[in-house]
Amino acid sequence: MPNNQIIDRFNLFDIVSNRLLLYLHAISIKMIQKISLILCFFLSTTLFSQIHEIGAFLGGSNYIGDVGPTTYIDPNQLALGVVYKWNKSPRHAYRISYMQSNLNSNDLDSKEASRSGRGYYFENNIKELSLGLEFNFFDFNLHQLENKTTPYVHSGVSYIRYSSLYFTNGNNEAQTDSRRGTIAIPMTVGIKTKLNRQFILGLEIGARYTFADDIDGSKAANENLSQFNFGNLNNNDWFVFSGVTITYTFGEKPCYCAE
Repeated sequence: MPNNQIIDRFNLFDIVSNRLLLYLHAISIKMIQKISLILCFFLSTTLFSQIHEIGAFLGGSNYIGDVGPTTYIDPNQLALGVVYKWNKSPRHAYRISYMQSNLNSNDLDSKEASRSGRGYYFENNIKELSLGLEFNFFDFNLHQLENKTTPYVHSGVSYIRYSSLYFTNGNNEAQTDSRRGTIAIPMTVGIKTKLNRQFILGLEIGARYTFADDIDGSKAANENLSQFNFGNLNNNDWFVFSGVTITYTFGEKPCYCAE
């Protein structure tokens, strides 16, 4: 093959390869730009919604069951706790909380003659770890500067530690058998408002339905003490936390992607 034909083929190969490289380079730049825009969009959405709150709960507790009065909301003991929220959107947040209180109830405070004449009394230390979802009825965007107020509801699952109690004949005060744990379902309603750019104040009432009936000593968990059981043995124990929360907000601001 003549040398000039070989040279022409090499020149043609260089031209084609250079154009191919330029084409691939242009495609890669466009792909990188598109991927960057997509990543920035998802990042901005994530950062916009991932605003955190941490704070405290202060209020009171009361028990509802087979001992004492049957008033649903009647806080008579101090309740304390800490609350963390991860706001995934202006309408919902994941919520973790730890609360504790000394529950007590006295038959002498009941308006029912059968209870006030019986005169039973108990006291129990409750510690609760709860995980759940909080839903806002109105948009509660923490990035906006204006004041925001919304009612909300919260539920999930709780794990509580308590003392298993029981009564014996001739003893009106509950006795402690052992420390136990059980599951409870929290059901909370409340209203919250932004005090300023960093702090949020909430007012809430949260009932807990427990999977235990020995918090008040009416149904001993220890089968050897079953002869001392009393009351409605088909109803588990309830208790209520009522109070205020104040939380501090922190987290990343939304990112704005250039078009």
